[in-house]
Amino acid sequence: MKYLSDFRDGEIARRIAREIHRITTRPWAIMEVCGGQTHSIIRNGIDQLLPPEVELIHGPGCPVCVTPLAVIDKALAIAAQPGVIFCSFGDMLRVPGSEKDLFRVKSEGGDVRVVYSPLDAVSLARANPSKQVVFFGIGFETTAPANAMSVHVAKREGLKNFSILVSHVLVPPAIEAIMTSPAARVQAFLAAGHVCSVMGYWQYLPLAQRFRVPIVVTGFEPLDIFEGIRRAVQQLENGEASVDNAYTRVVTLEGNQPAQKILAEVFELTDRAWRGIGVIPQSGWKLSAAYSGFDAEVRFAVSAIGARESSLCHSGEVLQGAMKPYQCPAFGKECTPRKPLGATMVSTEGACAAYYNYGRFVETVEGNG
Repeated sequence: MKYLSDFRDGEIARRIAREIHRITTRPWAIMEVCGGQTHSIIRNGIDQLLPPEVELIHGPGCPVCVTPLAVIDKALAIAAQPGVIFCSFGDMLRVPGSEKDLFRVKSEGGDVRVVYSPLDAVSLARANPSKQVVFFGIGFETTAPANAMSVHVAKREGLKNFSILVSHVLVPPAIEAIMTSPAARVQAFLAAGHVCSVMGYWQYLPLAQRFRVPIVVTGFEPLDIFEGIRRAVQQLENGEASVDNAYTRVVTLEGNQPAQKILAEVFELTDRAWRGIGVIPQSGWKLSAAYSGFDAEVRFAVSAIGARESSLCHSGEVLQGAMKPYQCPAFGKECTPRKPLGATMVSTEGACAAYYNYGRFVETVEGNG
């Protein structure tokens, strides 16, 4: 991509790293919220170029990883029903449920299809009126507008054979839950730029003030992340706590107003369970009353399905930043990308997958996050 190399310049990265070393005088713990940022950090060795006093804590910002096991089992139950075309993005197909995944359902005869947009699922519903087409709508605020639009279009066109299994979660309530935890040790946040491109960053202003915690909005390229860390450390060293936008080429304070409008129309706030973490009040979206007829969970009567997490999997501690992936006893043994115990090992944004794929197996890296 044109200009992409501008954000991967090694000399500039080393220059910012030296500046972080220069301004750091005491230990600081900074959480990157997004799993995409985690992968960039581990892949590029960003954490190992920081001073030992700066610890990066990997947050819960992987939408696949925080989708509860019960929701995965609901998706599997729907996908296995005759007459159903179950549509999903590709990153969900290998996420394990209690007994199988969507790939297994497909191999057993289920009509499971990978789509690149929820509107592709709407097109399938239009082209297959005798089938029930279901889209698996997961993710943070980033993917929610397109999912909302798919339901809006289906209602406008009167498509009775389209529905959506919703498991959307929101970042600001997660930050609040992290900061109100008795075990909280996060002193600053790197906010996810793609989320803020949709929602803006006005929602983070009261969080920074309430918890006296710097929040720096940043992107995903190495120089984006280095600059975000530098700004966070500078605020911490100065005793400041404000929201700083280091991703101005994409993010504005107000965000994407048309996207927020369709979200407010189609969705409403709800309590939402996060895999490995538990229920966070008002941390998710569900379909609003006007669109409730498109709720796949109700249409296919799977609301009562529950599930129990694997006792071997410590993804909850990883998602909360309480444990590094390699500190899990099952990491690289019972749990690998080929045979994952949890979504954090199979997701393209999962912290466990990042550590496994980029060779972070040993205890010696613990000191640098």
